[in-house]
Amino acid sequence: MDGMQVDTIGDLHGSSSSVRETGLSFRSPDAGIQHTLRNPISCRGIGLHGGLPVTLAFRPAPVESGIVFRRTDLGTEVAAQFDRVIDTRLCTVLAPEGRPDARVATVEHVMAALIAAGIDNVIVEVDGPEMPVLDGSSEPFLFLLDCAGRVAQDMPRSVIEVLKTVRVEENGAFAELRPNRAPGLSLALSIAFDAAAIGRQAYTMRLSEQGFRSELANCRTFTLRSEIEAMRAAGLARGGSLDNAVVVDGARVMNPAGLRRPNEFVRHKMLDAVGDLALAGHRLQGAFIGHRSGHGLNNRLLRALMADRGAWRIVGWNGRARAA
Repeated sequence: MDGMQVDTIGDLHGSSSSVRETGLSFRSPDAGIQHTLRNPISCRGIGLHGGLPVTLAFRPAPVESGIVFRRTDLGTEVAAQFDRVIDTRLCTVLAPEGRPDARVATVEHVMAALIAAGIDNVIVEVDGPEMPVLDGSSEPFLFLLDCAGRVAQDMPRSVIEVLKTVRVEENGAFAELRPNRAPGLSLALSIAFDAAAIGRQAYTMRLSEQGFRSELANCRTFTLRSEIEAMRAAGLARGGSLDNAVVVDGARVMNPAGLRRPNEFVRHKMLDAVGDLALAGHRLQGAFIGHRSGHGLNNRLLRALMADRGAWRIVGWNGRARAA
């Protein structure tokens, strides 16, 4: 991938009869089993908002450990959980309880790649306060995960089943989760911008690994040219460029190569939603519906869902209830 230097670190766990390489689909025998990486892998890039060089590494992790972000420069860790989100301005930011200085920003593209690739247990190491932006999408992270390989672990996967509709709203925008008997997560999202190059767009899909790869993964973050100066004055978007973001000026897309996909803007917003909803701690079984929803509403939605103990339950991949 352009702008990314990759290092394969080597086999951390070695081969074992208890782990095996696997491909996943909803009907795969391995779909209900937890997965981690076969090998560690790393890359270097720059942070979107701070503009500083950063090194990222993915490392295999044991069963039931989940996704954990580790600040190697500070020696701190934070679980990839909705209740560890401390900021949602333009990105999703995690921090350990009581340690806002140990923040890890712009986690949504990484989280979307991990959930789509079927990775349950992994340590995500970073030596600075944010993820590298790479090309502004999830595709480079999927490339890294593919290079590292995936193995099944001897532990069933749990799922959060949505039992009743939960909705949050703000200034005409909304996000909600509804029950859905079909396995996995379906998504329907619409956006509306004054900029003519974006306008009103809508997209729907049922989340699967192949669907994410083919429909969302390479869709990039975007911004309005008129907002760039204000963002940089606020200490944001200092690493942004036409190499890692789509920039819109009225009816014009300023990137020389144009868009990668029809409706790339709403597709990227859906990619963000996949990453934000992955902070539930387990995969979701339900339907997500949103209009002009961003990181803030997505996080509020998860908090509202988890606060209502009658709105969800933990089940196995086969739908059987488990203890929460």
